Amino acid sequence: MTIADAQDDAPTAVVVVDPDGRVSGWSEGGSRLLGWTAEDTVGRPVADLLAGPVPPGFPESHGADLSGPVALRHRDGHTVDSVITAQPLRGPQGLVQGQVVTVQRWDRRPVIADRAFEQCPFALGVYDPELRFLWINASSGRVIAHSEEQVVGKKYREVLPEFDRSLFPERDDQPYIDKVAEVARTGVPARLITVFRPLGSSYANAWATSIWPVRDAEGNVRAVANWGFDMSAEYWARQRLLILNEATTGIGRTLDVVGTAQELATTSVPGFTDLVTVDLFDEVLRGEEPPSPPTTSRYEPLTLSRAARYTAKADDSLPGGPGGTVPVTHAVHSVAATCMATGRSTVELAVDPGVGGEWAFGPGLASDPAHWPPGNPVVDKGITAEGLTGRITVPLRARGALLGVVTFSRLDRPESFTADDLILAEQLAAKAAVAIDNARRYVHQSTTALTLQRSLLPQRLPHQEAVEVASHYLPAGIDAEVGGDWFDVIPLSGARVALIIGDVVGHGLHASATMGRLRTAVRTLADVDLPPDELLTHLDDLVLHFASDLQPTGHFQTTAETGATCLYTVYDPVSRRLTLASAGHPLPLVIAPDGTRIPVSAQPGPPLGIGGLPFEATELEVPEGSLLALYTDGLVENRERDVDQGVAELLGLLDHRAPSLEALSDTVMEAMLAEDRTDDAAVLLARTRALDPQHVADRDVEPDVAEVSRARQFAVDQVEAWGLEETAFVTELVVSELVTNAIRYGEPPIRLRLIRDTALICEVSDSSNTSPHLRRARAFDEGGRGLLLVAQLTQGWGTRHTPHGKTIWCAQSLAPTSGDAPSPSPFE
Repeated sequence: MTIADAQDDAPTAVVVVDPDGRVSGWSEGGSRLLGWTAEDTVGRPVADLLAGPVPPGFPESHGADLSGPVALRHRDGHTVDSVITAQPLRGPQGLVQGQVVTVQRWDRRPVIADRAFEQCPFALGVYDPELRFLWINASSGRVIAHSEEQVVGKKYREVLPEFDRSLFPERDDQPYIDKVAEVARTGVPARLITVFRPLGSSYANAWATSIWPVRDAEGNVRAVANWGFDMSAEYWARQRLLILNEATTGIGRTLDVVGTAQELATTSVPGFTDLVTVDLFDEVLRGEEPPSPPTTSRYEPLTLSRAARYTAKADDSLPGGPGGTVPVTHAVHSVAATCMATGRSTVELAVDPGVGGEWAFGPGLASDPAHWPPGNPVVDKGITAEGLTGRITVPLRARGALLGVVTFSRLDRPESFTADDLILAEQLAAKAAVAIDNARRYVHQSTTALTLQRSLLPQRLPHQEAVEVASHYLPAGIDAEVGGDWFDVIPLSGARVALIIGDVVGHGLHASATMGRLRTAVRTLADVDLPPDELLTHLDDLVLHFASDLQPTGHFQTTAETGATCLYTVYDPVSRRLTLASAGHPLPLVIAPDGTRIPVSAQPGPPLGIGGLPFEATELEVPEGSLLALYTDGLVENRERDVDQGVAELLGLLDHRAPSLEALSDTVMEAMLAEDRTDDAAVLLARTRALDPQHVADRDVEPDVAEVSRARQFAVDQVEAWGLEETAFVTELVVSELVTNAIRYGEPPIRLRLIRDTALICEVSDSSNTSPHLRRARAFDEGGRGLLLVAQLTQGWGTRHTPHGKTIWCAQSLAPTSGDAPSPSPFE
């Protein structure tokens, strides 16, 4: 298709009319327009072609130019609305010899329509099917920096050669060309949104383009037309909303201060800017309260920590890598220091706002200096030396506290920042500041809870000889709050030891505080020497009281959970028996010295805090050298495995031959726990020992006062046999007092037992449940001074109840036998 072909699509008839009003000439265009041939019309009155009244002065006014609409009669009978233009036809002497009349369809656009299309602010153009320019308006010419005369008849790529897309990604117009060619090929209209930088412009523009086929009377595609609308303001506003939406979901995903700063940086690049740095006060990184904001009158540089620095370049990041920080100093009167002191953002531009040509990005309000907020942007040519085209510095403030400062810089793109960009930067900074402050507060609370919990857990396990013990505790992962796992080892009377482990429901300070209260309560109840099932019953009542303490009163409300699990075990090295009771806690794993598992046939009771349900104690004998493992559910259960699978894996790790329980506990923790754990975990390992039978002596005592002297002699003989002559005097006195009280106030059978452990223990048992107590004797009382004497002469005394009565005991510390050498252990 040629340009002439395009013009022939709208035929123009030329008619020559004699002075007498007859047709003397007829063009081919007349045949195409009206269907009449030259043979049909030449010689006939021109009035025969009219379908309506003859225009005034036509054809009589031979000396004037006549034009206007007229209705003509087509050969097939229908009316053709037309516009005629009549001009006089003059001979050699200037005499009028007739008229030349041009006829066009009335639906052909008038001259004013041509001007309307030419002056249209949209970019209009018409191509032939081979993408040659047939016509463009002035707006389209400005976009491509060429006039209509320069492009008509040339192919698109002859006028606008293809750019290297890797070097000029913002000038990629290939999608537009591909779509025009597709419409020419298929005849299906299309719409397209493209983003590219027009020639002669420093800004990338977004264009909404409609492309449609132009068909002839037979329906053939003879050309492709399009119009383009610069929708940059709408497009970039939408992009800003998308960035904000991404920030809503992408910033604050973790309760980590540095991680949140990095999320702010990565969210902003490359959609909004090219380089982002986030500097925070060290106090914020540590979870402490931010310092007082600096003032403009200070005279010292401001030192912060750079928590994030991110660009699209892979080799441009913080030296410390992800999660690391580096110190950074801001001069006294630097932009960052001034922003933090004043609390206002600052925009630095390499050129004046609004510079960039008619098609500049963000035309109108966004780039008009009059629409910047108070304190217009600073035109700082110094940032050009840094390779920047613009920089926005925003203080990070949340809840009235200054946390640091963030800078958004543009490096590779030539677009200057606009007022809308400043709004976006401040919104991103505000979102990130709240998330960073939340993370700071979480770090503070988590650190406080962890410190509290560690202070409430035993700093070192107490010395005792019944079992060799080792423990290990790890809090939950970074994104989880500290929990309420706890454990304890409590020496008991009779050389026994209590091993306890528990887990409080919930996380945070409440769980840590509840754990401390429970641990204190267990120690108090263990000092009373209650059996495991009775101890858990009292502990259950105590947890119920915890819950009532948390009930809302007045305007105070709480959502804290109250509840816990606990496993209480008592090991007796004399009988080598283990007694245990569980309140909803996993039962211990027991490994015999030969490596086989000893089953624990116990039924765990309900968790603490339920109330009204019983707890059952179970007793089993364990060989000397058996390995006990007490653990919390955080050790064996996670997202990837269930409890049974975790217990099986733990059993495989419990090596009874391990020479060091400390090393074994480390191995268990490392192997069982994942880095992304959501619950804390604790393990308490114990290897049982058995007391040498030669270090235990007992005898029955008849309920006769005459037996007191024989009991004293038995005790003196036994301690001398053990080589403890220095304890004979005190032992004789306390045995005499305890046996006398049992004979007078107790019930038979009565039994005396001496145990040589790390201390010398004297025990007197009887069948009475009445417990003695200290009292102050009056001056003339004959009794009441016995227990006071026992308490003064020994390092400890007490009463424990048994299923068949009670046992009164007292213990004397054993000094080293000679020099600094300790006395031989009864377990060796």
